[in-house]
Amino acid sequence: MKTCKVGEVMTSEVIGARRETPFKDVARLLHQHRISGLPVVDTDDKVVGVISETDLMRRQAAQAERAPGRRFRLPALRGRARPRAVEVRATTAGQLMSTPAITAHPEQRVADAARVMERHHVERLPVVDEEDRLIGIATRRDLMRVFLRTDEEIRREIIDEVLTRAMCLPHYTVIVSVRDGVATLEGRLEHRSDIPLVVQLVWKVDGVVGVMKSLTFRIDDTHPPEQHPSHRIAHHWLPER
Repeated sequence: MKTCKVGEVMTSEVIGARRETPFKDVARLLHQHRISGLPVVDTDDKVVGVISETDLMRRQAAQAERAPGRRFRLPALRGRARPRAVEVRATTAGQLMSTPAITAHPEQRVADAARVMERHHVERLPVVDEEDRLIGIATRRDLMRVFLRTDEEIRREIIDEVLTRAMCLPHYTVIVSVRDGVATLEGRLEHRSDIPLVVQLVWKVDGVVGVMKSLTFRIDDTHPPEQHPSHRIAHHWLPER
């Protein structure tokens, strides 16, 4: 089945920083380009970390925490009780960045990349090639593009990719309608075991947010055939003449 890949939705023109990029230059880049974070690369353009507004704020909070003569205690970011001394001294992107960087590959499915974002609680994924060199960046907004597909685009893909190509069903077998990303399936399949398979494949179509089914079947192949007790016929042997 055709699925949307990260390489199709990522931003190719990436605003990045080097390890030695000064703190203020990083802040200026974030402000000028209206972004909340950017990747940090080495001299070979390999991603070594990610720096975000949170990293900059943490450094400033750490500096304020250690400032002499302060009259109140600032709340620690992310539940940490005390700022690290290294954050107070950090002046470059390499010293402030979060490592290791959580990255994605251009051939990775958008749905898989979204799960990675949720699992690691990140807002962006640097996209790297086979040699871990930076080629783009995918943000939450980029990944959300799959949900901007029209209902008709989703419907055509369900018919062409799921029912016709994957399941090899005649076009009249299942009637498909899509409204606001919710796919409705109506029809009669040959085998009962095909119903959950069709539903599972439809869920994988980019842009589908729900599946409603009204599918019946001709043959129930999910249970073994009933074993009826055999009726033995008594044989009466005739004596030999």
